[in-house]
Amino acid sequence: MPAVSVGEIVDYVDGHYVGERERTVTAVAPLAHANSEQLSFLSNRKYVAELAATRAGVILVPHKIEGDDKRWIRVDDPYFAIARIMTKWFGARPMPKGVSDQASIASSAKIGANVAIGRFTTIGENVVIGNNVTIFQGVSIEAGSSVGDDCIIYPNVTIYDGTLIGRRCIIHAGVVIGSDGYGFAMHDGKHHKIPQIGIVRIEDDVEIGAGTTVDRAALGETVIGEGTKIDNLVQIGHNVKVGKHCLLVSQVGIAGSTELGDHVFVAGQSGFSGHLKIGHRVQVAAKSAVLEDVPDDTKVMGSPAMPFNEFARQHAALKRLAKKKQF
Repeated sequence: MPAVSVGEIVDYVDGHYVGERERTVTAVAPLAHANSEQLSFLSNRKYVAELAATRAGVILVPHKIEGDDKRWIRVDDPYFAIARIMTKWFGARPMPKGVSDQASIASSAKIGANVAIGRFTTIGENVVIGNNVTIFQGVSIEAGSSVGDDCIIYPNVTIYDGTLIGRRCIIHAGVVIGSDGYGFAMHDGKHHKIPQIGIVRIEDDVEIGAGTTVDRAALGETVIGEGTKIDNLVQIGHNVKVGKHCLLVSQVGIAGSTELGDHVFVAGQSGFSGHLKIGHRVQVAAKSAVLEDVPDDTKVMGSPAMPFNEFARQHAALKRLAKKKQF
């Protein structure tokens, strides 16, 4: 484990600290479990009670917190600060090194500098892999796809042909990108497959959680915008456009041709019907069913989803009605 001086940490996050800069920490831990050699943090007021009892050697706290403790490093945003610290000193995990001789790489593929490719990975014809890319074992990247610089692709990811992935993306285990969209034409009482001949384009700094599926477009592109973070087990249909810096939590489903604006937040188990326009900065509460277009800066919830204030009024009215009803 690394031993990092508190002084280095304070300087790195531009914090205010009056304790011993020479002391070191070897790990990061939650307040309730940290010991004297570990760094912890307080970013949620729910855990203020744990602050007084914690044995942590050093603690990141907000500037505005009341009190005085020589273990505290005061910063503007403890949650962001701990993320930066963990990334720099404590976030490393075992990674494949070099190109395995058990990988299958087409002769026409172009592989950048400092690339790692794990065992039993298959890279198809005319695939382009950028610099500093890490590809774990059992990955399949099909013909004509490209992966930008500094990406990490975890085990058993399947990337269908023609997929375009930007720089610094993280694709977690079991993700499928570019499988056929769900398109069928009814004729003579039978469902006939509509060929899905478009692609998926993923912009820079996207993270996709384990088991998520992103369908290729019927025509044109399915797009995941820059900086968007997708949780595990999310389904994104064909020709969907997800804007920049969106958050999609686990078990969200988006039907074909729906478009999400930038900075949209969608909580878990919410679903969208197809061909909708969802504005910028929209927030969707958990378990909502979005069946209509939603304008910018709107919070919706419920099934069917409606503006938060309308949902609250209906819920309050139902509670009043239930109290009046005598059985």
